[in-house]
Formats: sequence, C-alpha cells, structure tokens
Amino acid sequence: MILTAGCTTACFSHVYARPDSAAESDTLTLAMVGDIMMGTTYPDTLLPYKDGAFLFRDAKSVLKRADLAMGNLEGPLCDGGKSTKKDTLNNYAFRTPTSFAPLLRDAGFDFLSMANNHANDFGEEGIESTEQALRSQGIKYAGVKGHFEAAVIKRKGLRIGICAFGHNPYTLRHTDQATVKRVVSALRNQADIIVVSFHGGAEGRTQSRLPYGKEEFFKENRGSLREFAHYCIDLGADVVYGHGPHVVRCVEVYKGRFIAYSLGNFCTPYGISLKGISGQAPIVEIKINEKGQFLNGRIHSLVQRRGIGPRWDKNKGAARQMKMLSDMDVPASSAMVDARGNIRIKRK
Repeated sequence: MILTAGCTTACFSHVYARPDSAAESDTLTLAMVGDIMMGTTYPDTLLPYKDGAFLFRDAKSVLKRADLAMGNLEGPLCDGGKSTKKDTLNNYAFRTPTSFAPLLRDAGFDFLSMANNHANDFGEEGIESTEQALRSQGIKYAGVKGHFEAAVIKRKGLRIGICAFGHNPYTLRHTDQATVKRVVSALRNQADIIVVSFHGGAEGRTQSRLPYGKEEFFKENRGSLREFAHYCIDLGADVVYGHGPHVVRCVEVYKGRFIAYSLGNFCTPYGISLKGISGQAPIVEIKINEKGQFLNGRIHSLVQRRGIGPRWDKNKGAARQMKMLSDMDVPASSAMVDARGNIRIKRK
C-alpha cells in the first residue's frame, strides 16, 4: 500500500520473514551500520573493482549472523534519469547501478533507510527504481514521504517494526514531532519490537560530539537528536540508530533501550571523504530481549579503503572513538563501552 495525500495512518510494506528463520528464542541480535553508497556513475563513473564483488567481504560474517541487519542507503539505485542537483561541484549527486542491488542482499542486509539527503538525487524516477531494486532482493525500506513509512519483519516469532526519518522535505522528518508520534505510535499496534532509523546532525570531521539542542548545517535544521531519540523511546521505540554526520558518535542506553547517535560512513568507497575518523566504518551488533530491552552489544571496528570498502581494523579505531565519545557525551547512560568495543550495562 502506498501512502497518499491525506492518509492519516502509517502505511507499511508487507511483512517479510526469512524462509530459514531461526527457532523461537527470547533474544534477538541486531546489526546496524551507517551510510552505504557502493559507487556512482554520475557525473563520472567511479565503481569498485569487479563491480563491488568484494565490497562487503569482511563485514558479511557479522551482518549475516544477525537476526536483522540494517543500514542507510545513501543515494539511489538507478541506471539513468536526470539529476536534481543543479551544481555538481558543490552539490554531490550519486547514482549507483541497479546491478549492485544483489550485493546488499548477499551481504546480509534486511532493511535500508531511504530517509536521507541523497535518496532524491534522481527524483521520483530514482526513488522508484531504488524501491524496485530493493524489492527484487527481498530487502525492506522506508522513509520517503508518499511511499512506505515503515516495514514489519518477522524474526523468531516476533514482529519487528522499522521506520526511518530524515531532515529533507521529501523524507519523513524527525523535526516534525507530530509525524514522528503518528508513525511510531502506529507501529506499536503492528509490531512487538520497534526500531527507529534517523539521518540527522551536522556533517564533517569536526562534528563527532553530540551537542545539546538543535544542529544546523548550511542553515538547514538537522534536528535536536538527543531530544528526538529520547522522544522515540518514550513513545515506545526499543532501538534508535542514526547516521548523517559522516563520523561516528556516542552510544547510549536510555530507559533500558539502545541508542546509537551516528554510525558514520560504512561502505562509501568513492565520493565521500575517508580521511582520518571519516574512514571509520563500525558495525554495531546488539542483543535485546523479547521486550526490546538492551542486553549487551559490541562495536566491530572496520576502516574504509578507497575503492575497496570496509576492512577489519586491528587497531579498533571506531570502538576506541565511540568509547571516548560515549564517556564524554552521555555519562548518564546505563551502559558503558570498553576499549575493545564491548557494550555492557553498568553495575549499580
């Protein structure tokens, strides 16, 4: 069902269950990553070796063992069309071939957010092409206004509802509290577990700290993300994870529920800076119980290599960075991160 103007309830993609779903269990494993843009043919062609066959080589083991693997698809999957970006020197536009869609399935992804500032790079044609490419791989998606607002995926006898918010006019906006309330509240009637994805925050290597209050980038409101994440959990969400700043940020456990404020870049071999901390590409793997309560987790540290993709980082840079940021920015969190990336509930 497609959302139309005037629709007052959230519209959901059909429920999807893996044919090989694991046996009933009271523990779910979720894997989350940040931005994915596997290569582009616009304005120049910059595609990885052997059409990306090895992009997710190191990440697959973690993504595929999770009950649910999620990320942010930073740009459309399409083979033509006209760019909506007028000045390609100052406004990046991405266009990944639809032939790359199977790479996402083979890597283990179950859900991808489209609520970001590149989903509309090739307009409605690009959005519809992306949706078709993802559907062909059995990957669920959400976040573009007028399209699907949420997906429900069954795992281990539980219904997991996932919605996505962004900061652009064509997305479901996280700055619109009424929309957030409507979508998350509707999911409460559709799902046992609720996961919220968001694209927000200022961008760049200087933006790794989580501020209080509203963030702006090029005079655009990028949200008050502490307030947004806590609001979603107060509404009934169980997991909230973000992306957008192109660098990692802190993680928090609030009221027993997990929040990752930015997972940075994950697989962006071209078109996005990978210098220094911008190259950190973590996978955050968490375990929750059947009520959505956080049990434990781990930050798996990978680092991106230009034209190649995310590779294991023996120095655990992402884990160390996220530990430092969590200690500084969310000291009241119910969980702690250690130098190896383990996330555990603090002892009282």
